[in-house]
Amino acid sequence: MSDHRPTVEGTAGPSRRTFMGYVIAGATLATGAEMTLGTERADAVVPTPPGPAEILDLNDLLTLAAAPTANLITVSIGTDGRASFALPRAEVGQGIITSTTMMIAEELELPMDRIDVTLAPARPELMFNQLTGGSNTTISTYTPIRVAAALAKQQLLEAAAIVLGDSVDALVAKAGVVTGPSGQSVGYGDLTVKAAVSDTLRARVTLKTRTEHAVIGTPQGRTDARDAVTGAKKFAMDLDVADALPTMVARPPTHNGEPVLLRNRAEVLEMPGVTDVAKIPTGIAVRARTFGQCIDAIRVMDIEWTGGPLAGESDETILAKVKRAEVPMIVPKVPLLAQQVDAEFTFRFRSNSSLEPNCAIADVRADSAEIWGSMKSPVVAQEEIAVELGLPVSKVRVHVTEGGGSFGRKLFHDAALEAARISRTMGKPVRLMWHRVDEPRQGRLHPLATSRVRATHLLGEVLSFEQRHTSVQTDFGHGLGEIITAQAAKLPVGGNLTFAQTIFTLTQEVPYNFGAVTQLLSETDDRFNTGSMRNIYSPDVRVASELVIDELARRMRKDPVAFRRKFLRSGAARAALDKVAEVGEWGRDLPKGVAQGVAIHKEYKGVTACLVEIDTRPETVGRTVRNGVTGPRVTKAVFAVDAGLVINPTGLEAQMLGGVMDGIALALTSSCHFEEGHFLEASWDNYFYTRQWNVPPELTVEIMPSDSGQPGGAGEAGVAASFAAVACAYARATGRMPTEFPINHADELAFEPKPFTPSVVQSPTDGLDHTY
Repeated sequence: MSDHRPTVEGTAGPSRRTFMGYVIAGATLATGAEMTLGTERADAVVPTPPGPAEILDLNDLLTLAAAPTANLITVSIGTDGRASFALPRAEVGQGIITSTTMMIAEELELPMDRIDVTLAPARPELMFNQLTGGSNTTISTYTPIRVAAALAKQQLLEAAAIVLGDSVDALVAKAGVVTGPSGQSVGYGDLTVKAAVSDTLRARVTLKTRTEHAVIGTPQGRTDARDAVTGAKKFAMDLDVADALPTMVARPPTHNGEPVLLRNRAEVLEMPGVTDVAKIPTGIAVRARTFGQCIDAIRVMDIEWTGGPLAGESDETILAKVKRAEVPMIVPKVPLLAQQVDAEFTFRFRSNSSLEPNCAIADVRADSAEIWGSMKSPVVAQEEIAVELGLPVSKVRVHVTEGGGSFGRKLFHDAALEAARISRTMGKPVRLMWHRVDEPRQGRLHPLATSRVRATHLLGEVLSFEQRHTSVQTDFGHGLGEIITAQAAKLPVGGNLTFAQTIFTLTQEVPYNFGAVTQLLSETDDRFNTGSMRNIYSPDVRVASELVIDELARRMRKDPVAFRRKFLRSGAARAALDKVAEVGEWGRDLPKGVAQGVAIHKEYKGVTACLVEIDTRPETVGRTVRNGVTGPRVTKAVFAVDAGLVINPTGLEAQMLGGVMDGIALALTSSCHFEEGHFLEASWDNYFYTRQWNVPPELTVEIMPSDSGQPGGAGEAGVAASFAAVACAYARATGRMPTEFPINHADELAFEPKPFTPSVVQSPTDGLDHTY
């Protein structure tokens, strides 16, 4: 631990902080770190006191859970002078391998191209230190990684002092070389054996101050950019695992239906390339020489299915069940003298699949198993697969591969578990890939929900602000639930809260002085495959809140930006709001049907603000794009983010750009329609995420200056404010507050649903006909 009370750099207190780390016993140099947590005061603010998430939020909880095993994360130096680090998180396109490389380079004084950051396999001893979620990776690893790197440099300097015959203070480490005052030098590779120890030692190290940073805070391109654009980057399906043949699954026509019988098994086994067919709980698996042969086999299968628990259900029946589960407000509907705003919003099912199909490789033997896949909670995956196979955890090896996106999806290891089941049943290695049609229909979805807001105001002041969010149940069986259980004593909330309610409470803030503020979650209906989609509850909650805030401003005859400025409790939030208003030219003259919208979001140790302009004029809404869904178009977006200390501005900007695309999609076009027990959407051609013709021609990301010495979260920070800003702009452009999202969900379907039996469609042969 540090030798003084932790302080945030840039505030009162020592400008340099010392930390304890470990020099690990071994033949070459390896170092680890203890975890030291910074603290921030949570002073009460009148009239709205801080909520639970302002005292201890989900990020704090994840960081606390990771702290006990931080010293097991080690930086090693090889005799070739290269540094290596196995990151216990999942890289799914968010850029954490690059930012981690930057942190090591900063403290170790080693060029980035001489640092190898890989992904750690499942390590049960890391416990809660191997879960990627909640925008927590950089927050929780920032100090341990830097301590381990700084300690490695310190050990190398001490070894160099002996070799060069100088004192440590006289030596300079730069670019992997230690140089003495006489000009003599020695490379890291020549020192790593001399710097090693035979017994693990505990040692003190001093980290660089922010003013000394030469790498952290500078724009850097992705370390894997060349591999990504040349096709050299390796994902799960690119791995060369002996005899792991392509495998796919015929899935039920209804959500969570189950197979009863494959009637023509012999016929399928005789098809070209097919080697094995097996019944598993989720469908009928087929293994063949090519994925095309798997698809051909699925298309001829004659399968008897059960309807499952959702047969006959639809959007309307599920929404009715959610509404029945809504809990009442506390403030009376007609308060004495004061006026009230009441609003209710519906958010439809959405898919959070990534462009990379759900996939995994499994090789299950009688006494062992080996799994490869992109998993954000690999320890939980390892444990559940071991139980499924009846093997000790030590006999199940789980390799974490880089993933082509996640957005929360890869917190679940459905593909890895399914691949293990198939491999065990067939007795052979399998290369499982879901068909793109499978994901929206049988994969994980963001649950349908309603959000109700009641705000009471009198004489220009808001006296109360209540929000009741009611949702189809979100599954948190991917590791977050276990962390909550383990850290329960530290939570600023008590009582009988569920995992979901705890996460809701630890992520939601109302950043305004609105008197008595309450936000509560209720859940119902556990029959769906659900997951914590990017930013979990915040996008929906923020949209409902910010639309009501605009309505409060309208009723009080206040400008929406001025109204927010008056009530915001955070100086950082006001600064971000001012920035987007300035850059976006808030209040400028616009044609009828074109309007601006603005929104604020506070979460993940930071704050975001977004201003958008939307065009709802008939000529825009009715524009024609071949095979495309058009509708209102966001023509301009300005996004401001205060994420504390920024490791890589280029990476942060990319994260925010992606978040804005998410926000536009959630507001305008992206949802799944549920009818007769099945989802109609299938693949990306009819799940309408933001397309190029819906992207704003003007899009600016402003990174706000911050004197914080600690990084904030970025992976999910771009979604909520952008979604809410689009919704508010749409309301101002049309003169009516939207109450259902996306706004086009109730429109006539813009596509013809693909068949439900067979579960996959014929592979296309007319690709050139769809090019421009």
